[in-house]
Amino acid sequence: MNGSMTDTKPDTKPHSPVLIGLAVMLVAFNLRPAITSVGPLLTGIVAETGLSATGAAALTTLPVLCLGLGGALGPAAIRRLGVDAGILAGIAAVLVGLLLRGFGGLPALFAGAAVAGLGIGLAGVLLPALVKRDFSRQAGRATGLYTMALCVGAGAGTGLTVPFEHALGQGWAAALALWSLPALVAVFAWAPFAKARPAAAASVARRPAPSLWREPLAWQVAGFMGLQSSLAYIQFGWLPAVLQGRGLDALDAGYLAAVAAIAQAPGALLLPTAAARARDQRGWIVGGLAAMVAAFLTLAFGPEILTVPAAIVLGFASGGCFGLGLTVIVLRARDAAGAGALSAMAQGFGYALASLGPFGFGLAHQATGGWGLPALLFSAIAVAGAICGLGAGRAQQVGQAARGP
Repeated sequence: MNGSMTDTKPDTKPHSPVLIGLAVMLVAFNLRPAITSVGPLLTGIVAETGLSATGAAALTTLPVLCLGLGGALGPAAIRRLGVDAGILAGIAAVLVGLLLRGFGGLPALFAGAAVAGLGIGLAGVLLPALVKRDFSRQAGRATGLYTMALCVGAGAGTGLTVPFEHALGQGWAAALALWSLPALVAVFAWAPFAKARPAAAASVARRPAPSLWREPLAWQVAGFMGLQSSLAYIQFGWLPAVLQGRGLDALDAGYLAAVAAIAQAPGALLLPTAAARARDQRGWIVGGLAAMVAAFLTLAFGPEILTVPAAIVLGFASGGCFGLGLTVIVLRARDAAGAGALSAMAQGFGYALASLGPFGFGLAHQATGGWGLPALLFSAIAVAGAICGLGAGRAQQVGQAARGP
């Protein structure tokens, strides 16, 4: 990741863009294990605690809902703390939430999910503003790299949590708490940058953020971000259960879900990088969502021999769509302040919308006892996301849409 830090004071020694980029990727790695590590253990948690199907749906929904609430704090964090310190506050909250889960029991599990979700939402909203400020000339590549790191973290949370539980032999709480270690590393890795660039953060905060609530383009970006995220969180929270429903054991289902999660990484890097070079991103968005639906249906109902290829396609397309969501935030904004405001709206409202996906998916499964109705819901969400994406992918910027291309 290359870039310049034009907002720093002359007497402030800038850090290497490479070091900043590596620190960003380390932060990004920790923005999903708090969410993806629960799904592989959900069956065991339900069996041990007696959690109902509705409670399990609420557990998979809560962190996503809190992502939206944390994202809504983005503009205030930019004004009061600046982008860099705001990211530090977010990753510190993730650390606290992960530690809470180690106490065991449902209250600590739900509380940890909420606190970690708030931190993920806050840090996630501020990263596009940082990219627009420091890496604006390489927005697609920079977004792809940190989204790739985020997807690697998602895959690690899905694939390694069950082996951690087996290796530790201390139950699900200890396995979940182990994810606090990389979060602690991220806190220490990002702290020097939060301290080193107060002037850059303040200069972004001083720029007035545009009003977006009457902008159709902003709503389209938010809708696409939320709906594609809803599909991803259904995948994170319920794919292991779907796979177990077709006869796989918990370990095999976890590994297959991990294949899907890890396959997000190349998609998150390649699709946004390529799409950012195109005149608009509409074709990439529709193609990515169509691939997600086809792969998910294959995993749920298709021949067993196709499960591994389908998992790879699902992950690649899911990571690509998430990267596209973040990329259109950067591309549709005029400057760092605009990117921060659009990111807060798109991710704040978007994640609140996204939280309905896994909750509705769980309720649909509870109502029918099967996966047909949930799969239909998954497909309908993808269609709605494509409709929003056709608007969000246009070659316009916020403030320009009302006047036409």
